[in-house]
Amino acid sequence: MEFLVEGFTLLTWKQLVMYAIGIVLIVLAIKKEYEPALLLPMGFGAILVNLPMSGVLNQVLPGVGEVHGVVQWLFETGIEASEVMPLLLFIGIGAMIDFSPLLSRPVFFLFGASAHFGIFAAITLSVLLGFDLRDAAAIGIIGAADGPTTILVSQVLHSRYVGPIAVAAYSYMSLVPIIQPLAIKLVTTKKERQIRMEAVASSEVPKSLKIIFPIVVTVVVGFIAPAAVSLIGFLMFGNLIRECTVLDSLSEAAQKNLSNLITLLLGITISFTMQADRFITVETVKILALGLFAFIFDTIGGVLFTKMLNLFLKKKINPMIGAAGISAFPMSARVIQKLALKEDPQNYLLMHAVSANVSGQIASVVASGLVLSLITGYLQ
Repeated sequence: MEFLVEGFTLLTWKQLVMYAIGIVLIVLAIKKEYEPALLLPMGFGAILVNLPMSGVLNQVLPGVGEVHGVVQWLFETGIEASEVMPLLLFIGIGAMIDFSPLLSRPVFFLFGASAHFGIFAAITLSVLLGFDLRDAAAIGIIGAADGPTTILVSQVLHSRYVGPIAVAAYSYMSLVPIIQPLAIKLVTTKKERQIRMEAVASSEVPKSLKIIFPIVVTVVVGFIAPAAVSLIGFLMFGNLIRECTVLDSLSEAAQKNLSNLITLLLGITISFTMQADRFITVETVKILALGLFAFIFDTIGGVLFTKMLNLFLKKKINPMIGAAGISAFPMSARVIQKLALKEDPQNYLLMHAVSANVSGQIASVVASGLVLSLITGYLQ
């Protein structure tokens, strides 16, 4: 009967800590509704992979031989070997995005670029804190505010910290409604937050432009940052399915069925990297701090860039619009609108914020591709 209690004798304090972390993620998903489709499977998976002699991991059993665990198989097949899971999720994300607000206001591309300063600031700080360049680059991509991109880049760069990086990326994405208002208020005055902007008529973007746009973006980014072709290509392919209007059933399936299924599988698969011995380290604490740093400086970078533009503009732009240039779509745009109404009940910035937020989706992929190209080129 000793084998019935063997698991309890092998339990370590680090595994108990991981159970607590898993429960916290589940509570945040259910009670707070923070990214529930991902945090819940990640939390449950963190418990699964930290059970002593867990059957979801590869192990050798006496008299049986090697047994392949399903979570480890999913990770090795769907992420480590091919990065297929994050890429498939990009098809669904692309099918969800309407680029019309951005296409009707092309100047808002600038806000997507400026609101990713946190990526490069976090990479620099990570190197100064002792991380090697591959790990530092993967940590910096947390600032892309895009979970699938963060996972894919960290895996392509063979980072040793995929688990903590994924947890930081999705946790801070879910905390955007808390992080962004605090960061915005650090670098703006009440008067600046009350700047009103003229409502822009929702001009109808030609269907031909909507179809051409994803193709052109893919080609241009492919030449500028070849390492980002898979990222931007799958994103824009999903958008092309949406905009062509002859594949409505596939577009709907990509937005709902494909996205939901891959998100669930991705969450529980990433938990493979949350094994206690790898996760409970000083480096994990540093990564969580650096992820928060990246998100804060993304927001501050976008706001300060907008304030700089206002020095040369007659019609001022509300600096909070710059903060919406991160990739957390559409959460960031909603946060900006809510904050604007709090400062001035008659100030409606949603369409402007959405335009900047959509540009952030593209900018996060481009920035990640540039980081991949620069890092892999430098290390060759």
